Amino acid sequence: MTSSKTAFRTGCIAAVAATLSLGALPALAGGVAEPAPAPVEIMPAPAPVAAADWTGFYAGAQIEYGDVDVSGAANDDGTGALGGIFAGYRYDFGNYVIGGEIDINAADIDLPVVGGTLDTVGRIGLEAGYDAGPALFYGTVGAARALVDAGANTLGGNGYFYGVGVDYALTDQVVLGAEVLRHEFEDFDNQPGLDVGATTVGVSAALRF
Repeated sequence: MTSSKTAFRTGCIAAVAATLSLGALPALAGGVAEPAPAPVEIMPAPAPVAAADWTGFYAGAQIEYGDVDVSGAANDDGTGALGGIFAGYRYDFGNYVIGGEIDINAADIDLPVVGGTLDTVGRIGLEAGYDAGPALFYGTVGAARALVDAGANTLGGNGYFYGVGVDYALTDQVVLGAEVLRHEFEDFDNQPGLDVGATTVGVSAALRF
């Protein structure tokens, strides 16, 4: 009797142990830690381009290469350098900039048909441009006057110009620029049919204040 009770108890203990072992298997299986996914690397957004403030006065110097063409009773061409000084004012609205500029340039370009040498070119114009951070892209249009040294006489003509340019701010004060302009002078020096045109390509340096 005692041995049968002992056997019964032993069997119960074994059954309970087996049940607990079977119950623990799923937990162990489910508890196996899977490797954690690699962290997603979030790239920082590119820093926005800082917009320069183009508001204010500026002045500087420029040098240009000019190609002059003359049409009328006879045709003529002349090429050479121009150089001078300029000053202006701009106002920055955020993305867009407007302004005005005046300049005076000395030249030495022979124009035999006109009867002398291109001596001076002056301009006054308006600008409208796009603020692209340290760069300013703009278009310009305005009035121009050219003087020709004809020995004892000085010949003059009024006209207009238009063109495009770009300025780049090296610092808050120093600006470098490049510009392409087209000039038109009709009936130069009040001579009907004598038309003078000029294309100039120039570079400049200016200080802002």
